[in-house]
Amino acid sequence: MGMLSEGLTQVLIPAAALVGIAFALLQWYLVSKVKVSGDSSGDYSDKLIEEEEEGTDNLEVSIKCAEIQNAISVGATSFLLTQYKYLIVFMGVFAAIIFVFLGSVKGFSTKSEPCTYSKGNLCKPALANAAFTTLAFLLGATTSVLSGFLGMKIATYANARTTLEARKGVGKAFITAFRSGAVMGFLLAANGLLVLYISIILFKTYYGDDWEGLYESITGYGLGGSSMALFGRVGGGIYTKAADVGADLVGKVERNIPEDDPRNPAVIADNVGDNVGDIAGMGSDLFGSYAEASCAALFVASISSIGINHDYTAMSYPLIISSVGIVVCLITTLLATDLSEIRDVSEIEPSLKRQLVVSTILMTVGIAVVSFLALPSEFTLFNFGTEKAVKNWHLFFCVTIGLWAGLVIGYITEYYTSNAYSPSAGCSRFLQDSFSLAAMYGIAVAALGMLSTIATGLAIDAYGPISDNAGGIAEMAGMSHKIRERTDALDAAGNTTAAIGKGFAIGSAALVSLALFGAFRQQGWHQFCRRSNPQALKMVEEVRRQFNTIPGLMEGTVKPDYANCVKISTDASLREMIPPGALVMLTPLITGTLFGVETLAGVLAGSLVSGVQVAISASNTGGAWDNAKKYIEAGASEHAKSLGPKGSDAHKAAVIGDTIGDPLKDTSGPSLNILIKLMAVESLVFAPILRRSRWFALQISLRKIKTIKLTGLFRYIR
Repeated sequence: MGMLSEGLTQVLIPAAALVGIAFALLQWYLVSKVKVSGDSSGDYSDKLIEEEEEGTDNLEVSIKCAEIQNAISVGATSFLLTQYKYLIVFMGVFAAIIFVFLGSVKGFSTKSEPCTYSKGNLCKPALANAAFTTLAFLLGATTSVLSGFLGMKIATYANARTTLEARKGVGKAFITAFRSGAVMGFLLAANGLLVLYISIILFKTYYGDDWEGLYESITGYGLGGSSMALFGRVGGGIYTKAADVGADLVGKVERNIPEDDPRNPAVIADNVGDNVGDIAGMGSDLFGSYAEASCAALFVASISSIGINHDYTAMSYPLIISSVGIVVCLITTLLATDLSEIRDVSEIEPSLKRQLVVSTILMTVGIAVVSFLALPSEFTLFNFGTEKAVKNWHLFFCVTIGLWAGLVIGYITEYYTSNAYSPSAGCSRFLQDSFSLAAMYGIAVAALGMLSTIATGLAIDAYGPISDNAGGIAEMAGMSHKIRERTDALDAAGNTTAAIGKGFAIGSAALVSLALFGAFRQQGWHQFCRRSNPQALKMVEEVRRQFNTIPGLMEGTVKPDYANCVKISTDASLREMIPPGALVMLTPLITGTLFGVETLAGVLAGSLVSGVQVAISASNTGGAWDNAKKYIEAGASEHAKSLGPKGSDAHKAAVIGDTIGDPLKDTSGPSLNILIKLMAVESLVFAPILRRSRWFALQISLRKIKTIKLTGLFRYIR
């Protein structure tokens, strides 16, 4: 038994989650103190405002910023609410599928049966497991949707405020953008932990000592979170890339106007896309990773000596890691916003990277303390039919390996774009180390270690689109060139750290997927980028039509029809997200039902190996194209200057290349991350029924299909 008592564990976990929520709300309040037009206490003659152009009316600028922010917020909210109507239908249908499939394992039996692992104990009936797994799925899906929506709201709430703060200096703007990102990061980490903890407590009132059934049903929480993330990533990704590509091809290449020029009809849709794709989609994605990693770790632990001996504190080890992570990230955030100050644009990027390094160091100390206080000195894990003795310091190394692997993979992804330096080689070495120490439980907690500082990682990731929107608002509001330089500096740093975030997401997806795959095999042992292209062409045609048919648009004397461009992206993304989503969700069910768990295991292994490699390739290739465009636009070197200024043939070619790179790195790659996780967790949830399907597969392999009598099939169904 560990030194940490059960009572103290029951207090620490929800307390950490509530502290995280309170801290997020505090950051939101501090951001709200920056006033825009329409706020009752707005004061636009602030003496602190520096270097605004002479004659500029601060009130007029603020009104323009407020109008643009409102247009972006309304567009993003409208899209997400429309998308959620589709997702509610999906949630209902898939919840029914879960209940029917799992309930039919024992013919909707209501009788308790002997447990597989806890010998001598009775486990709850199949019908109860089906009901609670369905409930966990709905809770996970709802939390995922809430995480994405809240992230979008704070991002659209903060973008104009970041723009206005840039008038006081780059340091003020940085704090506003980073605090806004922290709101999303802490709400996601804390809400995910709190809902999971409450679900376990509520389920425990029914399951009692049947921990095997309890944590098997909890896996539905991860499935719900990741299924919503898939549709959020695909739908949001199609939206943002259709708008981005359409705006760039016509605006930059054909009309030679700046990226965020208000004359471009697709400019509002482009900014809306940043929020629904890069903010809401990323929020749901990382929540799904967290939920799946937690569920995998909890399930594997429940069938170890920890679960069999009902050691509550040791069983809660994955949740305690997440709790410590919230506290560590809180300290790290204060370091960025209150204990240090950005005085020059050159300090922005080092400050963001410092957050990652400091949080990783502090978390290493926290993991050491937790591992020796919460875990027994030695316990037993089941390792594919054999027993493996594991010590508490083994788990410390597993979690720490995952934690530092996330940082290393992120930095490698930032600096290199060739497969020779891809994160895959390093990742595989880390996986081997974790597996050798604590089998599949080691993989699962390594994934949790990588995600333990998710609040800081997501704050940095959300900071990027907020800064990007702030720059767009500055351009559209006609603010001074100096203000735009400051917002561009914020955005540039965000682009750099976004590469770290993408490497982190790929690495965590690989670890989480392997952990889920291991959990699936343990249970069995014992018992999209081309879709956005047509939509982008529609956007190109619409932007081109407006430039050609609306008199005075290029002269800036009339406003373009922003709403029609927003509608094109919205309709297209909602329509086109359904086929890839259905493909991913149905593949494990169809494969496992028709061909058995052995075939499904092969499909999962193949999706993991190929998916990680393609995701890395998409991220690196897309990043290379994006950086080529930025290299020419910056003109910081003699070579860049020799290629020509903005509007040159070289610049136009780079912009066209970026229209391919952006969907690769921002839509295709992230969607593959979710795909490999979702297929694995779905297989784990449906493992009880899929395991029985191997008899059907055996029938097919022994007889020719044409000789199978219908009576025999009906007998199998009964």
